[in-house]
Amino acid sequence: MIYSEKVMDHYANPRNVGEIEDANGVGEVGNAKCGDIMKMYLKIEDNMIKDVKFKTFGCGAAVATSSIATEMIKGKPLDEALKLTNKAVVEALDGLPPAKLHCSVLAEQAIKAAIADYYTRQGIDPTPFVGEIKDDHCDSCCGI
Repeated sequence: MIYSEKVMDHYANPRNVGEIEDANGVGEVGNAKCGDIMKMYLKIEDNMIKDVKFKTFGCGAAVATSSIATEMIKGKPLDEALKLTNKAVVEALDGLPPAKLHCSVLAEQAIKAAIADYYTRQGIDPTPFVGEIKDDHCDSCCGI
């Protein structure tokens, strides 16, 4: 498999790795059976993502998509972060091999899950903002 320089850079030097102790939005998606689990931590103030960290268990592409996705939403308002698509993540990394495209879906879903958790903690139904969160990336990679 051939990875772009950006994928290799974000894998070797991931940005925003770790946990946020006082995170007010946490989302975890993935499946241990296929090997990719992504946990996203958000610190949201005044409808803005002030800080974001992640912990990913998975392949290099999963780490790289987590890393670049956090960079793409940090400092952004929630509505803008919710518009981040897996396609935008792939483009920002200068592409992914077809067998690894599911990792970009995981990154998008982790962000949505963390924002949904934030809304839930505020006593707000997240569905109108976030939509249904489908943790089905494994269907595309390994059919689990």
